[in-house]
Amino acid sequence: MSTTETAIASAEAHSAHNYHPLPVVVASAEGAWMTDVEGRRYLDMLAGYSALNFGHGNRRLIDAAKAQLERVTLTSRAFHHDRFADFCTRLAELCGMEMVLPMNTGAEAVETAVKTARKWGYRVKGVPDGMAKIIVAADNFHGRTTTIVSFSTDHEARADFGPYTPGFEIVPYGDLTALAAAMTENTVAVLMEPIQGEAGVLVPPPGYLAGMREMTRERNVLFIADEIQSGLGRTGRTFACEHEGVVPDMYVLGKALGGGVVPVSAVVSSAAVLGVYRPGEHGSTFGGNPLACAVALEVVAMLRTGEFQQRAAELGDHLHRELGLLAGGGAVEAVRGRGLWAGVDISPAIGTGREISEKLMDRGVLVKDTHGSTIRIAPPLVISKEDLDWGLDQLRAVLAAG
Repeated sequence: MSTTETAIASAEAHSAHNYHPLPVVVASAEGAWMTDVEGRRYLDMLAGYSALNFGHGNRRLIDAAKAQLERVTLTSRAFHHDRFADFCTRLAELCGMEMVLPMNTGAEAVETAVKTARKWGYRVKGVPDGMAKIIVAADNFHGRTTTIVSFSTDHEARADFGPYTPGFEIVPYGDLTALAAAMTENTVAVLMEPIQGEAGVLVPPPGYLAGMREMTRERNVLFIADEIQSGLGRTGRTFACEHEGVVPDMYVLGKALGGGVVPVSAVVSSAAVLGVYRPGEHGSTFGGNPLACAVALEVVAMLRTGEFQQRAAELGDHLHRELGLLAGGGAVEAVRGRGLWAGVDISPAIGTGREISEKLMDRGVLVKDTHGSTIRIAPPLVISKEDLDWGLDQLRAVLAAG
């Protein structure tokens, strides 16, 4: 067997089969490019589902991590450390908020947001104990914990994991009328992705986020924006909510916050919301650790320049112009997205999303399929226009070959 085949066979023999990765084994990476164990190079057009917004091996982030590795990496939250205050302060400033509750993974941050909303509902809004309701959207993806899959409509994510956590109301995405009808006096929050990533990069209709913001404010309901994939530069703005001039009550952040170096996530909100916590009510041994704070501080500093947001906006316009030329031509049924983020629906006559992804892999481009017929395109924001065009050329060639 080849080196690739040997590595894959070993992985399949000794790991749970909870993923179905493309048959490539990456050994190193830099910028927007990855190299496999055979020495073949691939253009990364997925960027770790937006965790690698700043590219592989970003020198600023690697240097920040190396410097911190020599000092201290973990104290637990039993003690203070000298990077924590700066991290919380700078991230709160970037978000236009007051307080930060750091965690590690995106799912942990969503769980934290759910717990926060419920506690706020009981302590501040006055909802009767055990009656808090949170509204979510169909086709959402917020993570894979037991509670989160309880309000998923994806059968694969949900099946065989019951009994499910109660307290959630599911409404159609993009439907303000349905959202209004679902709200009651016990509704404490609306949890939404400004753009639904796993569902195929679904952009809501114009006015949806602004309407949601107005509705939640009028009814004393928290608007929680899950910007784990859409935030931190991906769509051409720091946050996707900004495209409608909306500021939520709470941001849920992750992925790119750790720069693809370490897992970092956070809930960012006002003192009135995050101030409901008292010592011992929530926590994480690794949440807000010195190494994570050092890397995330550099991420925040990079975003404060606006350089990456502008790059995503400009290259994103180019990406969507080029993809738009493919739509309606028979091979591509629809294209959606914003900034350097796109969902491309492949005609069943051409192949499944998985088949197209494998053909692109053979031509040196890595993307990933979702929901059968869709491929997602989300390259690192540092990708050059020339490399982006080369990747799009490979997609055209695969589609033309049928």
